[in-house]
Amino acid sequence: MAKEIIATNGAPAAIGPYSQAVRVGNLVFTAGQIPLDPATQQVVEAAGSSLDKVVKSTVFLKDFNDFAAMNEVYGAYLGSNGAAPARSTVEVSKLPRNVLVEIELIAEV
Repeated sequence: MAKEIIATNGAPAAIGPYSQAVRVGNLVFTAGQIPLDPATQQVVEAAGSSLDKVVKSTVFLKDFNDFAAMNEVYGAYLGSNGAAPARSTVEVSKLPRNVLVEIELIAEV
């Protein structure tokens, strides 16, 4: 299967040798996203998917003591329909711009 590189002005530009997302077949794999404050406050789905099609997420937390707070917000977006995706959550020593959380997703298209 051919891979399609996804790029959008609605998300932070890649700041290194990686893509914002890659689509292969009916799956899209996002790069990790940090919680920047986008001007529109809207979710951008440039690869033709949506949050209800997420099948796997990985959450990177700077401090695992923030797990409960992250879990509450995460559940509001990805767990409220009773079909939450598979998820891994790990603590890391540092994230870009010293943010507290970064999330990457795999979703159906």
